[in-house]
Amino acid sequence: MTAGDNMKWSWKIGRVAGIELRVHATFLILLVWLAIVYYREAGMLAGATRGIVFTLALFASVVLHEFGHALTARRFGVPTRDITLLPIGGVARLQYIPEQPKQELAVALAGPAVTLAIAALIWIVLRALGLSTAPPSAAVPLGARGSFFVQLMWVNVSLLVFNLLPAFPMDGGRVLRALLSLRMPHLRATAVAARLGKAFALLFGIVGLLYNPILVLIALFVWLSAASESSATQMRTMLEGVSVDRVMVRGFRTVTPRDTLDVALHHVLDGFQADFPVVDNGNVVGVLTRGGLLAGLARHGRDAPVADSMEKSFHTARPGDPVDRVVAELGDTPCRTVPVLSDGTLRGVLTLDNVGEFVMIESALRTSAARQPA
Repeated sequence: MTAGDNMKWSWKIGRVAGIELRVHATFLILLVWLAIVYYREAGMLAGATRGIVFTLALFASVVLHEFGHALTARRFGVPTRDITLLPIGGVARLQYIPEQPKQELAVALAGPAVTLAIAALIWIVLRALGLSTAPPSAAVPLGARGSFFVQLMWVNVSLLVFNLLPAFPMDGGRVLRALLSLRMPHLRATAVAARLGKAFALLFGIVGLLYNPILVLIALFVWLSAASESSATQMRTMLEGVSVDRVMVRGFRTVTPRDTLDVALHHVLDGFQADFPVVDNGNVVGVLTRGGLLAGLARHGRDAPVADSMEKSFHTARPGDPVDRVVAELGDTPCRTVPVLSDGTLRGVLTLDNVGEFVMIESALRTSAARQPA
């Protein structure tokens, strides 16, 4: 699966092909739970170990699936921030989703293609060794020679079929949106795919309550992700062709690294500005965010210098840059305020609050225009 939202409660475990690989806390809980289940069923440590190894092998397949998405997206110039392992699978967090239908179609199909290749490779090896490839429950008992890989093959086949269900934003849902986008506007295609995704989420939830609790988690993920993706697509549509200078704040205050936090605190209380560019000798050297200010006040007190609490990792933009692309780049930095520079001079500040207000105003104006008689 692909996504654009940041994954909290996850930790970095490595980097492959320049892409950060992370594991979510709930995935570790899953491993512990599986170890207990396999131990109780097998009645010995070997059974628990085999179950954990099989789960890790399965999730290695999931990681390769997500790298299929990520590396295909890279071919179209779309970076991947990271890949995160979750109990329900993996998520490749692309910086943005390609809006050209053919590109999105290629990215969406790349993951299932990798899963198909894994299953096919295991099948070829098993056949070459003269081993059965029938489903384990039918002909290959647990513990028989090759049963580990037979199980792994059939689970990959199951994941392939499941991922290709048209439940947006799963792979099949993204394939559906890409195909719909060839015949209708991207926003409308997203709305149709999201409605179908929510319908599948309801189905997953009902089936999950009756048979498998994991499906309930998947249902929740699909429902929330479909709603989030639909909203994000609407925002990108509203921002299409809009430059930063139309949205940025021109009336703003700045602080210097040597100012005290008390100075910034008075600026906050005097107006509505929450984040402040930190300027030293005409150069923007940081951003003092609301969170940084509060943390600094709690840790150091009012008289501490701004330099001790400002964010030094931040994005900048130019007045003519497209807003949607600037917003898409904010996911890989803790600072969501963007100083806008022209020839090295600070001209304005772009914040997500201002972008949201612009989108709401544009939406209201478009709704009003649509209601006017022709």
